[in-house]
Amino acid sequence: MLMSTPPLSCLGAVAIELKPQSVAAVDALPATAAGDLAAALAGDLARVAPVAEGLDFALAAALFDPVELLRPGWPLHAELERLVARAPGAAGGRVIGFGADADGMPANLRPDPEHRFGPLRVLPWLLRGDADILATAGAELEQRLLDEGMAAAATALAVQDGFGAEVEHVRLLTLHDLAAMMAMQYEHAGLAPLWPLLEAALLAPADEEWLDAPPEPLLRYAGGAARIAMLDAEAWFAAGFAPADAEGDAARLERAFERFQMRERQFAAVLAAHGVLVTFDHCPVGKDPREILRV
Repeated sequence: MLMSTPPLSCLGAVAIELKPQSVAAVDALPATAAGDLAAALAGDLARVAPVAEGLDFALAAALFDPVELLRPGWPLHAELERLVARAPGAAGGRVIGFGADADGMPANLRPDPEHRFGPLRVLPWLLRGDADILATAGAELEQRLLDEGMAAAATALAVQDGFGAEVEHVRLLTLHDLAAMMAMQYEHAGLAPLWPLLEAALLAPADEEWLDAPPEPLLRYAGGAARIAMLDAEAWFAAGFAPADAEGDAARLERAFERFQMRERQFAAVLAAHGVLVTFDHCPVGKDPREILRV
C-alpha cells in the first residue's frame, strides 16, 4: 500500500499471532532492541523483494491491535513517516527502529491499553525513499509477501523473547494484506455487512457507502463519518426492518427489535474502534430514514 503524498512510502505490518489465552509481557521494546528487531525484519523483507534494500525501513516496535493501524489516514504510519523524515543520516537504505525510553514510546506511537488483549498483535513498518524503487518494491511485496512473508526463525524468536510473548506465527504483511485478513475475520464474526463501509473509510474516504440490507441496521458513510438510523420499535417496524415471519407475534418482534438495537451498538463500536466518527440520527415513524441520513 502506497501513501499518496511524496516522498512515497510503502506501508505494512508485522503480524504476530499469540497462543490462545496468552498476553505479551511488555507492549514495547527498548530502543536498542527495537533497532535490532528492525534490522532482522528488514533482512526478511529484502529476501522477498531485494530491491527494498535501497530504501529506508522503519519500524515502531510496539504491539498494537489491527484496528489501531486500520484507521482513516493511517495515523500510526503517518507518525512513523514523520519521525523517519526527521531522523539523522542520509536517506536510502537506513534501518530505523523506534522503541521506548523511560517515558515509553513516542507520544503518537503508543498502543491503546483498551485494545491490548487481542490474539493478533501488529507492529507498523514502512519503506520510504526513491519513488521508482519504491514502486517496484511495493508491487513485488503486494504480489508475494502474503505467501512468502513468514519471518525467519531467528526473527520470530527475537519477537517472542523481546515481548515476553508465546508466539504461534510471525509474518510480514502489506496493509492491503492486513485489511484482507481483517475482512475475513469480520466475516467469520458475522460482521461482513459492515466491511464495505470500513473499506470506504480506509481506501476511498471521499466516497459514499451504504449498508441498506434489512434486517441489518441502516448506515451511511459519507464525508469521512458514519451515520446510523436510530429507530424506535414503531418506526423500525414501519420502515420494514422487522422479520416478515414475526409479524403478529409480539414476543418475537420484541426480541427481534432488541437484536436490532444490539447490532446497531455493535456496528457503532467497531467503526469507532477503527477511528471512524459515528453519529446516531433519530428517525421518527412516518419519516423515511434513508432521506434523513442523506441530509
